[in-house]
Amino acid sequence: MGRISLPFATEPPHRYRVHQMSQEQQSSEEAPSARVLIALLLPLFASLMSISSVMVALPAIEEGLGATSSDLQWVLSGYALAFGVGLVPAGRAGDLWGRRRFFLIGTAVFAATSLAAAFSPTPLVLNAMRVAAGLGAAMLVPQIIGMIQRLFTGQARGRAYGLMSTVIGVAVAIGPLLGGGLIDAAPADTGWRLVFLLNVPVTAVALIAAFLWLPKFQDRDAAKAESAGTFRSLLRLDPLGAGLLSVGIVCIMLPVIQFTNLLGAAIGAAGLALLFLWFWWEKRLGERDPDAPMVNLKLFTLPSYTWNSAVIIIYFAGMPGIWAVVAIYIQQGLGLGALTAGLVMLPSAAMVILLASQVGRRVERVGPQMLILGSVAAFVSMLVLAGAALLQSTEWASIGWVALALGVNGLSQALIIPSAQTLSMQDVPESMAGAAGGVAQSAQRVVTAIGLAVVTAVYFMVLPGGDHQTAMLVAALVIAGIMLTAVAAAVGAARRAAAERRIGSGAAFTADG
Repeated sequence: MGRISLPFATEPPHRYRVHQMSQEQQSSEEAPSARVLIALLLPLFASLMSISSVMVALPAIEEGLGATSSDLQWVLSGYALAFGVGLVPAGRAGDLWGRRRFFLIGTAVFAATSLAAAFSPTPLVLNAMRVAAGLGAAMLVPQIIGMIQRLFTGQARGRAYGLMSTVIGVAVAIGPLLGGGLIDAAPADTGWRLVFLLNVPVTAVALIAAFLWLPKFQDRDAAKAESAGTFRSLLRLDPLGAGLLSVGIVCIMLPVIQFTNLLGAAIGAAGLALLFLWFWWEKRLGERDPDAPMVNLKLFTLPSYTWNSAVIIIYFAGMPGIWAVVAIYIQQGLGLGALTAGLVMLPSAAMVILLASQVGRRVERVGPQMLILGSVAAFVSMLVLAGAALLQSTEWASIGWVALALGVNGLSQALIIPSAQTLSMQDVPESMAGAAGGVAQSAQRVVTAIGLAVVTAVYFMVLPGGDHQTAMLVAALVIAGIMLTAVAAAVGAARRAAAERRIGSGAAFTADG
């Protein structure tokens, strides 16, 4: 089968193509410096650290504010819900009206709401600020992907996504250590507030860096588009499509967060129906005008986007759950402290720090192969973790086996995230980069929430009839099964990439011959 021809991708197939730009834009984008990446990745670090650090702060919040278990659930889930809902509309808005502008607004919102959360007098105020912080994070994250796609090409783009993966790994790993240290060192009612305050200086520096260092040409381009009029400009955001998608995502995530009963099942079914309606609406709108829908569904006919996004989405469906059940297993099953649980997770972060940027440099040459290797490593890491649970009742028992499993998991993360991110965006037109990144990120947030609920539910379902070792064993095997699906998707992506290379080589041979 030949390569699908798309109305928004008429250039000849070429890996890491450089899109045609005006002479002014080209001169503005030559050799983007490390300062640009610093400005882009600092708020990403803060937004992800906010998730992992708050996990260890929940008992202190409960004591300091008199929060109920439902309040505590919404401290985490409200942020995740707002984050997932806002990603696609924010990505589209950045594509239309200037990514730098929305990046600055999102970073400022995240900083202000983190500050307000630190001084919250009641659980209600705290959760309202967490929802607002999630919306701020949703505004800035798609712009990072869009600007990397615009400003970097070739190996530089791979390195940028590699550094992005490094930041993700470090933020997730260092959050519990910093949060736990602050809570242990400060008075009972102060420690959890310091966890939220930690975001403020990071995002303040990021705001200054972004204002000084991020190129301004996209905001100038957006200003030209706005001259068409406010109403017409708002219609370009596709408000009906944005509403259908947002409400659909909320309905799908609510049963995972709050309503684990028949009502939740009905709400989830309504969410799926709304997503099908959104799909129909976007398709209908795109047939009339390819630039009108929030997400041009032709995007999903790009094999590189669809296959590689599938790999990383499947990965996120399983792996985030491991951090929750390992923390429970170490503290409740083995009777060790929270600091020990954080230290056991460090090998994973170390592998990401050491390897992710190196992987990014090699994506252009061997990206599909690294994606397969990473998926296999993810599967193996879960088998090692299951083995660690089996060995716990023998003379070979050691927490070191858990650390080894998480180290292999870090290897899989270092291989998968920069490879899949770079390969999925390689054929996406720059004008759609923000929306494309928002779609992938939203899918990752939704499956992360669902996967986390499923894995922890499996753990606690097994626990009453067995023990923590058996629960850990079963949870690890469930995730291993999910990772086998990721391996199959990675093999499919590699085969498709090889077929496209053969087609491209044949076309080049014909042209030359």
